[in-house]
Formats: sequence, structure tokens, C-alpha cells
Amino acid sequence: VERICGTIAFHGRNTGKKCKAMRIFKSTLEIIHHATGMNPLQVVCDAIKNCGPREDCTRIGSGGVVKRQAVDVSSFRRVNQAIYFLCTLTRTKSLRTIKSISEIMADEFMAAAKGVST
Repeated sequence: VERICGTIAFHGRNTGKKCKAMRIFKSTLEIIHHATGMNPLQVVCDAIKNCGPREDCTRIGSGGVVKRQAVDVSSFRRVNQAIYFLCTLTRTKSLRTIKSISEIMADEFMAAAKGVST
């Protein structure tokens, strides 16, 4: 929860406003609970589990020749990237809309928990 709040308070006009980020995430959890009736933290955990990349590619080069090599992603990086992807998508979708950032974030978490792309 702390890492998600820290990621919310990372860019733009929300930079450094941790209390605002915590309020956004609290209302997101309430929306998830009312919409699904499930434990909202379980929905968030499932969303993060489904959003993390399992494989990535890295650059391996010697002598000026660069080759891309597929590698597995560590679990810590998977969680970090999943949180980053969800929060960045929410931030970009919340620009110039009527819906609040909490509603958009709740929709994204519920869709990611189900495995549905939006």
C-alpha cells in the first residue's frame, strides 16, 4: 500500500503530496469493495500479480555489436513494474475526464485482477 501511494505521489501536480495520495488510494479501495464485494486488498494483489512482466530483454554487447537477449524478470522488479504501469495508466487516463482518479484507478485494478485489458 505504501509503495502504491508513493507511486501515485510521484509525477505532475501530485508530486510529494503523500496525504493526497493516501486519500486517493483509500477511496479507490472503498470503490473496489462496493463494486465487487470482495476484499479490496486481495483485488489489488491479484491485479499486481497479473500486470507484472514475466520476461524482459536486455542488451548484451561486445566489440560494438549489440544483441538483445531474453531474460526472466525477478519478482521484485515484476511488482515494481506492475505498480508503475497501473499508476501511470491511471494518471494518463485521468487527464481531461469527468471521472475522478479514484474511480479510474478502481476500474483499472478490477480489470487487471480479472485479466481483462482496457
